[in-house]
Amino acid sequence: MSAARRARSRVALLAITSAAVAALALSACSSGGTSGGGGNTNFITGNNGIDTAAQGKRAAAPVLSGKTIEGEQLSTADYKGKILVVNVWGSWCGPCRLEAKNLEKVYQDTKDQGVQFVGINTRDSSTGPAIAFEKEHGVTFPSLYDPTGKLMLRFKKGTLNPQLIPSTLVIDREGKIAARALQGLSEESLRGMLDPVLAEK
Repeated sequence: MSAARRARSRVALLAITSAAVAALALSACSSGGTSGGGGNTNFITGNNGIDTAAQGKRAAAPVLSGKTIEGEQLSTADYKGKILVVNVWGSWCGPCRLEAKNLEKVYQDTKDQGVQFVGINTRDSSTGPAIAFEKEHGVTFPSLYDPTGKLMLRFKKGTLNPQLIPSTLVIDREGKIAARALQGLSEESLRGMLDPVLAEK
C-alpha cells in the first residue's frame, strides 16, 4: 500500500471513529436533555427541566415486566393503584451514581404512602456491576434488567417517555405518566415531581 493510500485510510478510519464516539456520547449517559415528541403532547416543561402533564391529559404507561437484576420476576402490573416511580439507570453512569442516594431516601420516606420505586437497569452487559452498584449506594428497591433498552421502547413516542440515562418517571395511581426528568435528580427535585401526584385524589 502506498503512503498516500495509507494516509487516506487513516483519515477515513479517524472520521468513522469520531462519528461513532459522537453517536455514543449522544445515546449514552447524560445529565440533561430535551423533551421528545412533536405536536400537541399535552405536557409542559418547567424551568427545572422537569416535564409534567395535568390530570386528565396524561398518557398511559406500558406494563413493564421481566427479570430483576437478582433474577426474580417482576411486573409493574402488580403495583396497580400505587404511584410508581420508574428510574432508568446504568452502573457506568455518573449522574446515576449521584442521584442513587436521593432516590433511596425518597423511596424510604414514601413507600408507606402507596409509592413504589422500580429501576430499569440498562446497557450493563451483565448483572454483576448492577448488583455491585446497588450494594455500594444502598439501593433497596427492585430493578428490572434491560441490557438492550427494550423496556424503554415500550413507551409511546410523543409521551413523557424515557429518552436518556438517567430518566425518571412518576406514574399516577391510574397508571398514567404524570412527570418526567431527563437528568440526575436531587432529593428536592424528586419530591417536587412526586408530591403533587401524592396530593391527588
